[in-house]
Amino acid sequence: MMGVKNQIHPLQRILKPGTPDAPRGVPSYCTANRQVLTAILRDAARTGENVLIEATANQVNQFGGYTGMRPFDFVSFIRDIARETCCDMRQIILGGDHLGPLTFAHEPEKAAMAKADELVYAYVQAGFSKIHLDTSMRVADDPEGALDKRVVAERGARLCRSAETAYLAYRQKHPDAPRPVYVIGSEVPVPGGATEQEKHVSVTDPADCEETLEIYRKTFSSCGLEEAWDSVIAVVVQPGVEFGDDVVFPYNSQKAAQLTAVLKKYPRLVFEGHSTDYQSEECLANMVRDGIGILKVGPALTFALRKALFALSYIEEEMISDSIKRANLPAVLEREMLLRPGNWDNHYHGDSKALRLARAYSLSDRARYYLGYPGVCAAIATLQKNINTLHIPLGLLHQHFPFVAERAANSSMFVDSTELIERTIMETVAQYIRATGCR
Repeated sequence: MMGVKNQIHPLQRILKPGTPDAPRGVPSYCTANRQVLTAILRDAARTGENVLIEATANQVNQFGGYTGMRPFDFVSFIRDIARETCCDMRQIILGGDHLGPLTFAHEPEKAAMAKADELVYAYVQAGFSKIHLDTSMRVADDPEGALDKRVVAERGARLCRSAETAYLAYRQKHPDAPRPVYVIGSEVPVPGGATEQEKHVSVTDPADCEETLEIYRKTFSSCGLEEAWDSVIAVVVQPGVEFGDDVVFPYNSQKAAQLTAVLKKYPRLVFEGHSTDYQSEECLANMVRDGIGILKVGPALTFALRKALFALSYIEEEMISDSIKRANLPAVLEREMLLRPGNWDNHYHGDSKALRLARAYSLSDRARYYLGYPGVCAAIATLQKNINTLHIPLGLLHQHFPFVAERAANSSMFVDSTELIERTIMETVAQYIRATGCR
């Protein structure tokens, strides 16, 4: 990579060292839901600001992932939404999360790492430029217990070389493309929230964090990846935030103070916080102030979508007396989840009533996996069509969408279901935008 003229990556500009009055931060939207992404990109088109969207190795990989999309497919998917919302693709930063042997961990190292190489290469070749190198998990022939940090770093450096090689090839067609930026470290909560209620969440040990950084730095140097090391922008830590089925662990600056103090020794780095869903705006702002500059959010976004859809369903039930004409979305969603329990049955616990409530309202939002099923999609389409024919009484609108009703001057009004859905989603998104100082 020597001799390649570097373009400054947008994230390096956004996350440049800030001041106490103007901290540096960026939201990272981890979702493949079209309605959520449409709301986010429509807002970005209006403001002209950069927006960071990430796909995980479980969602998107060279074999399709659970979305059925490969990296190129996901980029095309985002491009279609950008075109629909008039958002310039140059505003959009695409990231790959947990890229490594995560989905191949049941295989021995030789096979798992070969596939991980292919995965990272495919992401960078498709145009993803924020790459989380995650080699923390044991593969089939690793010894029991936590992996040695040197093994983790060596595997991470190997994947970084694959990314750098892919970038050279990508530049042949895209000469202005900035070099990828990297995120290392993997001490994160269970993706999508905890599977069991916990009494507390342990904060990453500061000494472990420093040791990880130094081992990675030395490993990258010994592998001839000094320039790539300069493109490492963040390290993933556990700052003490988490959420589960029915619990949120809020950020506590005092408990994380020793950890965040580590950043004083690494002024060009920030921490990346995972599972920041459902944190208050004050907690999010405190995280950014303390140097946790990348705030990843996923289930809270589709939870907001589900909340809006259910609210529309309650209005539909009030106003359309013929049950045959109603979409009955909550019932349709419940039926699909019962028919195909694989995405929730290991996450929700309790008696039949507790399970029913969790399927509908859990903060873990396992319902998000079912929103793209044909039957559910058809019910959503029918629901929105029904709502768009109604003149909803102001009081009923106040009950479910007060942020829209408050600006209504008459006793009843016509509302667009898409606006109601997107405004609800943006209530969550706006907290991240304000907390990170993006607006």
